[in-house]
Amino acid sequence: MTSLPPPSKKKLGLVIDLDTCVGCHACAVACKEWNAGGIAGPLTDENPYGKDPFGVWFNRVHSYEVEALDAAQPAMTLHFPRSCLHCETPACVSVCPTGASYKRAEDGIVLVDEDKCIGCKLCSWACPYGAREYSEVEGVMKKCTLCVDRIYNENIPEESRQPACVQACPTRARHFGDLGDEDSAVSKLVAERGGVALMPELGYAPVNRYLPPRARRAGAAFDTLLPDEKLDVEKLPPMLRWLDRMLSR
Repeated sequence: MTSLPPPSKKKLGLVIDLDTCVGCHACAVACKEWNAGGIAGPLTDENPYGKDPFGVWFNRVHSYEVEALDAAQPAMTLHFPRSCLHCETPACVSVCPTGASYKRAEDGIVLVDEDKCIGCKLCSWACPYGAREYSEVEGVMKKCTLCVDRIYNENIPEESRQPACVQACPTRARHFGDLGDEDSAVSKLVAERGGVALMPELGYAPVNRYLPPRARRAGAAFDTLLPDEKLDVEKLPPMLRWLDRMLSR
């Protein structure tokens, strides 16, 4: 079995905003594109256009229909992105018989050494978050690397040194940073929005955090709160008055 390093001061991870995620799968596609050629590549897809396609995806997005609870919480669709949570005490590392699954002491990222992996799948059975992916073609386990070959790459612009999923998200629902630093932007965001860990009762101390959806209002109730406002066209600048006339035809 593989031993864990002492808890690291630096805890790199993701913060995912469930309020702004629209389920577009841009994160999953960008992750696939980058990691297919990175240290975890290739990410195989077999029979992609057939009846039973299968392949390796580090990011998966699940969508759920949430029933209305009351006037303050109407029915809604919740999009839930799922990937490795880079736990502080990951069960996937502890059960690995070869040391292939390991946790980096310097930044807390959990990785897989494919040269040591024998494809026994013990890590996938131990992971309660379903974050492990087995490559049928290569016979080894794969997982989210937090784009470790990208975030430390000094050959690319500094603003691009973040996971591909974060950079690709069109609604800025994904954030990356050091969750071990209370003064980091991601830690402040978690504190401000009440970010939560996924299933903390299991004791694996996941680093990633999810920001809960904000309260919604049903359409009728929301309409009653809007003030009756009338636009005074004569007070608008000339260009806007002209635009108003064109759109009012």
